Amino acid sequence: MLRRRAAARGIGGAAEGGPAGRPRLYALDGMRLLAALSVVSFHWAAYVDISGVWEGVTPRDALPRLNHVASYGWLGVELFFVISGFVICMSCWGKRPGEFFVSRVVRLYPGYWVAVLLTGAVVLTFGQYARTFAARGLHVDTVVANLTMLQEPLGMRHVDGVYWTLWVEMRFYLLFALVVAAGLSYRRVVAFCGIWTVLAVLAPQGGFPLLATVAMPDEAPFFIAGVGMFLMHRFGRDPLLWGIVGFSWILALSRLRHLREVYVDVLGHGLSWYAMAAGVTAAFVLVLGAALGLFDRIRWKWLTVAGALTYPLYLIHQEIGWTVIHVLRLNRVGVAEALGITLVLMLLTAWTVHRVVERPVSALLKKALDRSMTTLRRASDEPAVLRP
Repeated sequence: MLRRRAAARGIGGAAEGGPAGRPRLYALDGMRLLAALSVVSFHWAAYVDISGVWEGVTPRDALPRLNHVASYGWLGVELFFVISGFVICMSCWGKRPGEFFVSRVVRLYPGYWVAVLLTGAVVLTFGQYARTFAARGLHVDTVVANLTMLQEPLGMRHVDGVYWTLWVEMRFYLLFALVVAAGLSYRRVVAFCGIWTVLAVLAPQGGFPLLATVAMPDEAPFFIAGVGMFLMHRFGRDPLLWGIVGFSWILALSRLRHLREVYVDVLGHGLSWYAMAAGVTAAFVLVLGAALGLFDRIRWKWLTVAGALTYPLYLIHQEIGWTVIHVLRLNRVGVAEALGITLVLMLLTAWTVHRVVERPVSALLKKALDRSMTTLRRASDEPAVLRP
């Protein structure tokens, strides 16, 4: 998405069922769709490095009204991170490490594999016409490396710029896996939030790149806040949890100056700190509202479908979307019409990926991995036999 946030800086897990006795939080599915559409608007109507898509003009020239609002669409990513902190803690509570591992693999990889192959095929075949970011020097070996979801630590480029968030999510999963391995409890998760907060604060001043990679100072406050909000949801309101969420909110605001520099660079114009702060605050308030039960009356079944489409939509919308927009514009389709047609096509593609690939492949993959975990547990329970 952005040359390292801007290339090194849409998604967490689904709003899976809540704790025992709690209703499904449909509002979280709606928030995920809102976040995804926000990011889509940013890439299609604000990202400046796609003049080829709009035939030599910037999105600000092509979409002057929408551009102003879409320039803040990247804040949808921060909303994703808060939701992810909440949902990952919720979905893995009471699970063993093996179950946590299986749940994350089957949630992330099937749709991602299809997105990588589909995006790679489109970009390698048509991307040069739109002259988009990924089309510049993309090779088949890069597409293959992207299938691991570890292209960033491997030093390879992303097939689609939005994939940078998946490496962020994976690092969060690895950190939280330590707590899962120790056994999830209120006390341990609170300690995890406190230790991670300290590391995130120290990382920018420590001079150790590895510490910054692990602690993720820009993203940590959002994940930690989401975890704290889930603890509120499960165990009730508590001054300590309010402190975790409030302190994370302050840290998130304190990092906005740095993030503004990153996004101003890729937008080509200034951003209001106050508007950014309002967006971050809205992300916190929305998920906090779900945690406190303010949206429990929202039980619209279509939100479940919307939430299911969010992940594949996020994965395919950027490079493929840019290419479709460009082809439509070459055929003299109007700006508004091109955006509308492309959005419908991306939603239909996302639905197809979810129904045809994600659901069946995830089910098969889960069965296979569950068998592997069972075999692993049995093997670890067997006493060692010493050979003479």
